[in-house]
Amino acid sequence: MTSDNDRRRGLLARLRERPAARSRGRRRLGAAVRLFAALMLAGGAYTVFAPGAQAQDNPPLTGAAAEGKALFDVSCVTCHGRNAQGVEGRGPSLIGVGAASVEFQVSSGRMPLARQEAQAHRKPPLFTDEQTRQLAQYIQELGGGPIVPEGDNLRESGNVASGGELFRINCSQCHAFGGGGGALSSGKFAPSLHPATDRQIYAAMLSGPQNMPVFGDNQLRPEQKADIIAYIQETLKHDQDPGGFNLGRYGPSTEGLAIFLVGIVALVFASLWIAGKS
Repeated sequence: MTSDNDRRRGLLARLRERPAARSRGRRRLGAAVRLFAALMLAGGAYTVFAPGAQAQDNPPLTGAAAEGKALFDVSCVTCHGRNAQGVEGRGPSLIGVGAASVEFQVSSGRMPLARQEAQAHRKPPLFTDEQTRQLAQYIQELGGGPIVPEGDNLRESGNVASGGELFRINCSQCHAFGGGGGALSSGKFAPSLHPATDRQIYAAMLSGPQNMPVFGDNQLRPEQKADIIAYIQETLKHDQDPGGFNLGRYGPSTEGLAIFLVGIVALVFASLWIAGKS
């Protein structure tokens, strides 16, 4: 009897387990179907929206930028790379430098470089103003960055007195009080400001070429930049040196040396004349 009862209980237990096992199997199958459907939906969504996202990441160039790219591919690609990503040992990446940097370097003739030196020298520009703007627009659309405001007269609203104070605080240490420039370390130098245009000065403040620090809008507001440009263009470039020789406007060191040499020579001749008379 006991053996028959045990068999009956075992049979009943197996019958109860089968529906539970089938239920677990259905749940696993349902989970697999839902996962497959979710993957299919994600793949379909990616197929639909990915081309649009790619088109947004690489928008077509404007007309000016397209002209600039043509110039870039002829004159700049050797040093800066086909996509302006830079070439090691030749030229840095231009991604993110902005139109301001390109306009300063190209309009002042510093770029294209004739050879690698400690610092690029100013020389007659290779490109016209229009071509320079096109190159700048291409680099701007390629990676963004600071832009010089429109117009050639960027000092119109500037205050000369305020600009003089800002210049003496921020610029005279390198460019000298008269704007004539000065020597720096490692063969570099601060160039003279006298040939610079309004746009070149503004672009230099935005981009910080060579050893020059960057004076963005957080350091010098646009109206303060206009003040400095007004001071440079209307005072430093038109000072007639009423005191006599300007000695290059290199500051008190040059003037002190000149006075010392002149004074020593004058004293020597005065001493000889006195000795001869006595």
